[in-house]
Amino acid sequence: MSSIRSRMVRAAAARWGRVRRAVTLGVRVLAVDRERALLVRHGYVEGWHLPGGAVEPGETAEEAAARELLEETGVAAEQPLRLIGLYFNPAFGGRDHVALFRAERFEIGPAPAANREIVESGWFPAAELPEGATPATRRRIAEFLGRRAADGRW
Repeated sequence: MSSIRSRMVRAAAARWGRVRRAVTLGVRVLAVDRERALLVRHGYVEGWHLPGGAVEPGETAEEAAARELLEETGVAAEQPLRLIGLYFNPAFGGRDHVALFRAERFEIGPAPAANREIVESGWFPAAELPEGATPATRRRIAEFLGRRAADGRW
């Protein structure tokens, strides 16, 4: 996807958040298996990201994280996810937050077929992320590896 389209999506989301004056909450999941990190590439925004998405009405953040992990990658959490932190995401209207969870035990099932939302998913060495991994993805994994302190911003 072009960077112009990506910027348009972000700008529209930011405007919508300002109009509604609502706080939004997204979730991401850190799944690491033998030093490999699970990442996804979306069809609507550039880069490699940790799996995740929006919390739907009536869902807890943990339920949303487990659902998104399974839907996007075919990976099922085998025990409750562990909350790592809550991060402010200034890129989406100044009111967005991301809850980061860790899947400590999980089962790797068949990956879903590529679609408009998730173009690709894959496992990458946590210490050598692919070109295009987003800055936020790189920060969260560096924190997990103990290479940097958490700063509270996505």
